[in-house]
Amino acid sequence: MTFRQKYRLFKKEVIRPWILAFPSRRFRMRYLKRALGKIGNGASVLRHVKILEAKNIFLGDRVVINENVLLDGRGILEIENDTDIATNVSIWTMEHDPNSETHESRTGKVHIGHHVWIASHATILPGVTIGDGAVVASGAVVTKDVPPKAIVAGVPARIIGERKNTLQYHLDHQPIFR
Repeated sequence: MTFRQKYRLFKKEVIRPWILAFPSRRFRMRYLKRALGKIGNGASVLRHVKILEAKNIFLGDRVVINENVLLDGRGILEIENDTDIATNVSIWTMEHDPNSETHESRTGKVHIGHHVWIASHATILPGVTIGDGAVVASGAVVTKDVPPKAIVAGVPARIIGERKNTLQYHLDHQPIFR
């Protein structure tokens, strides 16, 4: 392994987690503006978020990413405006092909629409589109596309209801030390 490869690995495995755990929101956001593919105005990324391949992650305006979220950018990950992602959510864009003789990886773009609420401990798998205004319940595993304003829950996630509001709100969650 060359020195350059070791340095990149050190930045990815040591420096980035340290920055993303630092208790200064401004410090983290300054770093993320350079690292991510896009980060919109008023977006908030709280402490201890794990990011894989930051350049392929695109966050809209006023997106809230809470603590201990995993954002996988090995494929493409797009999150639109005013979306709230609760603690301990995992959003994956890469997985292994279970039918591969050599355990090969495959990627799939994940697109999350505007005004989506993903509750704690949910898992979003590669290739999924979550429609505008949808709600993903706590602990749900989303394996298929979710229609706009649908409320899904379970493993695998199934539609259990429909959101009836007009989605006019704007998120503003920017805690100082979280």
